[in-house]
Amino acid sequence: MDMPVPSDSVLTRKAAIVARLRRLLPDDAVIDDPAETLAYECDGLTAYRCAPLAVVLPRSTEEVAATLALCHEEGVPVVPRGSGTSLAGGALPTADSVILGVARMNRVLETNYTDRYIRVETGRTNLSVSGSVEADGFFYAPDPSSQLACAIAGNIAMNSGGA
Repeated sequence: MDMPVPSDSVLTRKAAIVARLRRLLPDDAVIDDPAETLAYECDGLTAYRCAPLAVVLPRSTEEVAATLALCHEEGVPVVPRGSGTSLAGGALPTADSVILGVARMNRVLETNYTDRYIRVETGRTNLSVSGSVEADGFFYAPDPSSQLACAIAGNIAMNSGGA
């Protein structure tokens, strides 16, 4: 598998781009220390590894929107990431990309037992969705082996029950 060639223009502006992200987001939402980005170099498909330009861990849709706007303006590719459990290479970064990890966006937004649905943020894990409704006799049907760790974001992105 050939990965896209990183943009030299973006790579030479790394420090400025990361500084802009840091001004835009809370202190703990931007990671660019190589020791800390190591876990984001790949997802469950470990054959391909590449350190991203930075990792952004938003807590709200407003922070996601602000990050996407900045990256668009700077020409920086964005790689969305749920929990990183995919074995299909769904969240592989390039050196010029920002990983947008949604793990902190894990709230239950609405539970409607009458119409039998739950609305959650995309960082919520499969098992925690079931856990939030099990006392009322409900559960989230997909049952992948990675249900403890896989995020709803990955289910949606990979059209699966646990990618």
